[in-house]
Amino acid sequence: MKFVKGISLYLLYPFMMLVIGFYSGVKVTHFFYPGITGETRAQTEREEGGQASGSERDGEEVSGNSAMNTVPVPEPEGDAPDQLVPESMSPVEVASAYDTLCVDTKYVLEETDLTDHSVVETVLRVPDQYIGMNREQFLRAMELYESSPPLTERERGFVNLEVLSFSRERVVVRMNYRYVQPTASFFLAAYDNKIIVYLEDGKTVYMKTDISLDSLPEEMQSEIIRMMWVEDQEKLYDILEGYTS
Repeated sequence: MKFVKGISLYLLYPFMMLVIGFYSGVKVTHFFYPGITGETRAQTEREEGGQASGSERDGEEVSGNSAMNTVPVPEPEGDAPDQLVPESMSPVEVASAYDTLCVDTKYVLEETDLTDHSVVETVLRVPDQYIGMNREQFLRAMELYESSPPLTERERGFVNLEVLSFSRERVVVRMNYRYVQPTASFFLAAYDNKIIVYLEDGKTVYMKTDISLDSLPEEMQSEIIRMMWVEDQEKLYDILEGYTS
């Protein structure tokens, strides 16, 4: 009996140590890998090992799959701006090419006398025919105006014009004149039944009036038809004011 008990104790001790070791291993595993059992962890390690081996064997294939899963980002076309804007335009012109004139745009008119270089600046409302124009359209309109100015402008001594600036907020136009200077004496004449005033050379128009030739006394009409001489500017304005309706 003593021999049997000795054998039982001898076998029981290793069994108890095995149980305690297994229990301790399970606890340690749960502590360092919470939520993962020994079997799940072994399966995960096998899968990761298989993926690593596959990546080493088929590196190029894995890289290709990654590229396929990447969303392509289109690169901007470098020639796009050049297709929209002429190369000859400066940065300021490029910016203003997309501006258009509106009713709130300030229309600044600089009237320059080329004789003495004096400048008269006036801020006006944009003329209706220019509203909605962009820079290119406005420049073309100004070129047409310069090539064929109204008669009233030619009479004032209009020479040319320049567009100094253009934007939606403000446009500046310089009108250059060489104003006709009054002379010591004048001539009154008739054109299309209206009274006009010439300088003393008898050729240069100094002023056009709305006075009808028919509204004047017959004697004066005859003199004006033959070109009536007026001695000075004071006498001229006395005549015009006397017959202006």
